[in-house]
Amino acid sequence: MYAILDIETTGGKFNEEGITEIAIYKFDGHEIVDQFISLVNPEKDIQPFVINLTGINNEMVKNAPKFHEVAKRIVEITTDCVLVAHNADFDNRILTTEFRRLGYNYDRKTLCTVELSKTLIPELPSYKLGNLCKSLGIPISSRHRADGDAIATVLLFKLLLAKDIHKNIIKEAVITENPRKLASKLLTILDELPSKTGLFYVHNCTTQIMYIGKGKNIRKAVNQLFLRASKKAQTIQKNVVSVTYEETGNELIAQLKFNEEIKTNKPKYNFIAKVKEEPIEFSNDNLLIIDRGRTIGEKSVILIENNEFKGYCYTDFGYQLSHLEILRKLISPMDNSISNRNIIKKYLQKNNIEKIIRF
Repeated sequence: MYAILDIETTGGKFNEEGITEIAIYKFDGHEIVDQFISLVNPEKDIQPFVINLTGINNEMVKNAPKFHEVAKRIVEITTDCVLVAHNADFDNRILTTEFRRLGYNYDRKTLCTVELSKTLIPELPSYKLGNLCKSLGIPISSRHRADGDAIATVLLFKLLLAKDIHKNIIKEAVITENPRKLASKLLTILDELPSKTGLFYVHNCTTQIMYIGKGKNIRKAVNQLFLRASKKAQTIQKNVVSVTYEETGNELIAQLKFNEEIKTNKPKYNFIAKVKEEPIEFSNDNLLIIDRGRTIGEKSVILIENNEFKGYCYTDFGYQLSHLEILRKLISPMDNSISNRNIIKKYLQKNNIEKIIRF
């Protein structure tokens, strides 16, 4: 679970700033499940340059709750969460400083979307939130207001999760403490899984991925794994601490990601028989394969350019879909392998998809 946040402050000397506005979105990796947004009375004057930047002035925060009045809600919404922010060191420092003034030790793991973006989307001209969102076609309203910046960070983080084929982000968020007995542990895990198409990742006590599976119905696929009586399945059942998942919206993306992530993560209990496949050519050198995404209104996109499979992405916005230079930045790269090309070809032959764009 993640708490994606943005904080606006008064400005001023290091560690003497006060919070003027905070927005927190609790995000389970798939959707927002809770949120907290509030102006905050910093009990000190806001610096003039900050007023010009954010539009938040002293009059606006005069009757807002003071930090100690919202502190309990912040603790509640971020408990058992990894804090995610654009320049997380700053937001985390501000929060821990405010809690320290109250005599409370506030300690959370953090993830920084600046650093994640530099790793997963390299070679962009700028990683400032506004410039990054512009490069990726992510809409951002109310720039330099906590709510606008926080929701843009949610959209950015969702893209970064999709690009993270090594699953380093979700490993950071896995809770490893699991004292429950086997039967109740497995039932609890199942209760937290959706009945949607995608992949699932079985983690052990060190957060490593032991096994990757896929299915039209994630919960059903995991249930089947937990019901198997083979030696391998029983070992997995005994050692599982957590099961994370990734919805894909359709089976084609699920098959491609499964094929790719088995090679990347090399889970101990996965075995895939080698099948000899013939090289294939696509019907057109340049294709966009458009199909349903993970949520209503979202589209999945597969890019084939110069007869090479480049990868996939998701988009909620027609602007992204109509600008190839933006789509190229959104794409999570995949291997132009014979197996991936055959997965696409066979799927197109057997299934209806929403649209194919030739360019």
